Amino acid sequence: MAVALRLAERGLGSVWPNPAVGCVLVRDGRVVGRGWTQPGGRPHGEVEALRRAGDAALGATAYVSLEPCAHYGRTPPCTMALLQAGVRRVVAAMVDPDPRVDGRGIEQLRQAGVEVAVGLGRAEAEAINAGFILRVRANRPLVTLKLATSLDGRIATHSGESQWITGEEARARGHLLRRTHDAVMIGSGTALADDPSLTCRLPGLEDRSPMRIVLDGRLRLDPRSKLAASAHGVPTWLFTRADAAPRKLAALRERGVDVIHVAVDKDGRLDLRQVLAALAARGITRVLVEGGAELAGALLRARLIDRLAWFQAPMVIGGDGRAAISALGVETLAEALVLDSAGSALLARDRLQSYIIKAG
Repeated sequence: MAVALRLAERGLGSVWPNPAVGCVLVRDGRVVGRGWTQPGGRPHGEVEALRRAGDAALGATAYVSLEPCAHYGRTPPCTMALLQAGVRRVVAAMVDPDPRVDGRGIEQLRQAGVEVAVGLGRAEAEAINAGFILRVRANRPLVTLKLATSLDGRIATHSGESQWITGEEARARGHLLRRTHDAVMIGSGTALADDPSLTCRLPGLEDRSPMRIVLDGRLRLDPRSKLAASAHGVPTWLFTRADAAPRKLAALRERGVDVIHVAVDKDGRLDLRQVLAALAARGITRVLVEGGAELAGALLRARLIDRLAWFQAPMVIGGDGRAAISALGVETLAEALVLDSAGSALLARDRLQSYIIKAG
């Protein structure tokens, strides 16, 4: 199962709206097939493992990170593929929360005489597919906030200089985070200040860039920006108000930007819950938020951040530097966000601290 879970992780960022699933087929103490969900969500991990195993799948045990699907979609259910291949036993890490499955796959296999065990590696399987689970149960994707700051939480000096606070290894890890998320999100302020590309530029992974999402209630994104200019090659979604200027919309759409209208909240800002619901409706399961301070603060105030990836450089900029997170309105310590450590890594001179944020 440990191998199946590692295989499942290979699909993160490229299989949405499907879950990332890994499968290992074992027969007579020997691995005869391995598979994981392929880009675009098809084939599923079980089908890929069965293809590689061929006739050796007969009588094998399948270790699967998620309950095999039991419904017809673009392809027949994985339960049928396992039965047709003659698999005699299935060990699934967790039940699939999708209402179309939700135990039906397990029941189909058992009714056909296949021995089924559920729960081995459940916690890790749920962590891998936390975004898929949230999309099904809460109508929103998993949201990870990425920060790259000095030790005192500054993203730039008071004059605005920010390149580069963290070093090359930390920036490479940041690109790896992009590769494992379906989409990367920024606010219009960051788009204007940095004119980013938001692509994955790791060698060999250039084709694994995530969707680019810009929250732009005032429709400030320049049609000549890198994001707009490359929108035909790397899908770019822009969220704005329903009453946005038609001429500006037309210019962005002409460049290939997909414009999505959402309502505003009581403060006149884009309703972040509606934004996340719209992303979930389009199949997005994992979003990486890369800036800026206002967007980070707004998401944290709304308790819509699930994970925090904090890259810290060994430098101090001071109180006149630009903060990574806008005001949260915390008046007492009891109101402060509580973080659970999820590990750390030393990246040359910098450190990556990972956290899980408890639900509010």
